[in-house]
Amino acid sequence: MSKFQKIIVRIIFVAALLGLWEFYAIQRDIMAVPRIEVILKTLYEDIFVSDIRPILKYLGKSLTMIAEGLGIGVTLAFIFSGLSVASELFNTVYNLVVSIMDLLPAVALMPILMITLGATDTTIIILVIHSVVWPMSRSIIDGFKSVPKMYIESGKNIGLNRIGLVFGIYIPSSFSSIISGLRVGWARAWRGLISAEMIFGVASSAGIGTYINNARTIWLSFPSVYAALILIIIVGVIVEYGIFATVEHFTVRRWGMIS
Repeated sequence: MSKFQKIIVRIIFVAALLGLWEFYAIQRDIMAVPRIEVILKTLYEDIFVSDIRPILKYLGKSLTMIAEGLGIGVTLAFIFSGLSVASELFNTVYNLVVSIMDLLPAVALMPILMITLGATDTTIIILVIHSVVWPMSRSIIDGFKSVPKMYIESGKNIGLNRIGLVFGIYIPSSFSSIISGLRVGWARAWRGLISAEMIFGVASSAGIGTYINNARTIWLSFPSVYAALILIIIVGVIVEYGIFATVEHFTVRRWGMIS
């Protein structure tokens, strides 16, 4: 199937879903399932008109926090994974830590963080870091393990030390695993951040999750809830197809590592 055909299939699929939604909304006529026209009108008003529900301000807050958390989490994942290659002792301990921490949902840690740090941006950022660093570390380490020994021996033969092997051999050879881990980490962090904001969000950390919770409980505006969901989907699509797919195209696809 060509790229153009794939786009057409996706458009048809989305159009069919929207048609079913509109049919259901007209037939049931309930507040919790507004018509698409109402949702889009509310989205426009919340972006350009409303001073009470400035949706882009809430979204910007969430994006700022996840960018900070992702930056720190990705950096730590590379550092710890690199040390796992350089030190067998560290690798043994860190694999155990990853196995334990990767099983802990980020939201489950939120009460502890709230008690120790309070309802602040730092709490949310730590949650994002937790969501990113463990799955990405797992993917990076698995990618490192799959590097052919011939590549490693070639690196040693040209005089690379352990740090040089990490940057010169391990990272380029396992870049597809790194991108895969980054995808998983981003998805977990984005979901965890929004969930935490919906449950524990306060004025000092008012992101898009807080907006959804306020729309449901305070403003009693279900169209605003769906408007926020649309923006969340748009952000996800931009990150997936605008960032990850582009990086993948100019790296591992061009290198012939994946088809």
